[in-house]
Formats: sequence, structure tokens, C-alpha cells
Amino acid sequence: MYRFLLTPRWLGILALTLAAATVMVLLGNWQLSRYQERAAINERIDETAKLAPVPVDQVLPRPGGAAGTTGQAPPAGAAWTRVTVTGRYDSTNVILIRSRTVESKVGFEVLTPLRLADGSAVLVDRGWIPPAVGGSALARPEVPAAPSGEVTVVGRVHLSESKPDAVARRDGRIETRRIAVPTLARELPYPLYSAYLLLDEQTPAADPAFSAIPIRHENDWQNGGYVVQWWLFAVLALVGFGWAARREARGDLRDGDDNRDRAGPDRLDQPAAAPSP
Repeated sequence: MYRFLLTPRWLGILALTLAAATVMVLLGNWQLSRYQERAAINERIDETAKLAPVPVDQVLPRPGGAAGTTGQAPPAGAAWTRVTVTGRYDSTNVILIRSRTVESKVGFEVLTPLRLADGSAVLVDRGWIPPAVGGSALARPEVPAAPSGEVTVVGRVHLSESKPDAVARRDGRIETRRIAVPTLARELPYPLYSAYLLLDEQTPAADPAFSAIPIRHENDWQNGGYVVQWWLFAVLALVGFGWAARREARGDLRDGDDNRDRAGPDRLDQPAAAPSP
């Protein structure tokens, strides 16, 4: 019944089916790895929220280079760790990060360098503020002044964003769209820690004009759904090949039965051959 599977046509169909199923399984495996990565990030966000803050130097390498440089890259697992640090805000180098959305509203995130006693600094994301009243989403806001004295900050370590954007200075303020720490460091007259902090708490208290930057969990379930989807497609491809082969085999069998049914009566109707003299 299934000898036709050895024909070039069906061998070609089988090869294409197996190749397609293999690609689908590999895509499912890739999505599984993405699911595991994102799930691990979500677990770390939840775990670190319960821990007491530790000094920043226990998490991030202290920058020891020249002005305009950053310290060594953050170690694995540094992201989202709660740290504490004490210093003085440098209000002459406020950084505005434009086109940032909080609760569906577009505005600015405000970063201010916190100068430490050793002369280095760490960028602190003090929060989000809306654009100037009556202006567009890019209208420069009135930024509340940072405390002038010594400040103690508790914040979450946030890794530098990729794909840095152009940086411009306007009226003593730095503006850009991406928080790329190495790029911003080149605009500052002191060495900078290689990651920045999302402000959780501050002493003295932060200005209420700022909205806290929400810490969003990764959408790992989307990747989990893709895993099931790709693996299911691979199974369906193999099942589809089996169904097509069975259909072909049953068609061949019916054709053979029909041929025999037609041949039987024809042979009975034929007269017997005359005996040889």
C-alpha cells in the first residue's frame, strides 16, 4: 500500500516536511530560552524588592578613571538590586530624557548626578514630570530643584540602555532620548558609575512633582505562548504528512478494487476459446 512513499515525489515531500518541523522546533526552543530569561528577570525584580538596600559599592564597581569615563561594567545579577548611597546633587548638570511615557502620558525623566565624597558620581533618575503646561510633548518642563545639601538615596540599579542617541546641551541642561551611561559620562566632569539608579526613597524627601518610574515586569507569558505555538505547528506538519500519505494509500486501494471489479464481468462475458483441432 505504501510503496509510493519511496517515489521521488513523496521522498521530496517528506524531506520538506521534516525540514519545516525541525525549523519550528528550533524556533520553539529559542522562544523557550527567551521565556526563561524573562521569567528570571521577573523573579529577580520581585526578590530584590523584599531585600534591604546595600551600599552601592557592594554592587557596582567604583569608577576610578578620568573624568568623562565610567567604571567597569556591572556584574551579572546587578540589575534591580536595591542600593543606598550618600552624596550631593550636581544641579549644574541636570539631564532631561525626553519622550518617556508614564501612565500613557509623554513627558521627561530627570536624571541628576549625585557626587560622592571620593569625587565620582552616580546618575539618579529622580522621576518623571510632564512637559511645560500648554506646550507639546517636547516642551521643556520646569524641573524642581534638587536638595542643596547632603542627600541619601535608596534606589534600584538599572543597567545602561542600548542604542545611544545624540546628546545636546541647552541652557546648561543635557537632553537626549536614551539613558546610555557611557555616552552621558562624556558630558560630565567626573568619573561615573556604569549603571544608574531608579529612585525609591530619598532623605530629604523628593519633590512631590515627580512621579515614580514604574518597574515593569517582562511579558514572559507571550514567549511561553509562542513555544506552544511553534511546537504545535511542528506536530501538525508531521500529522499532515501522515494524513496525506494515508489518503493517497486509500485512494490507490480503491482504484485497485475498482479495476478488479471491472475486469471480472468482462472476463465472464468472453466466450471460451475453441479447442484446438
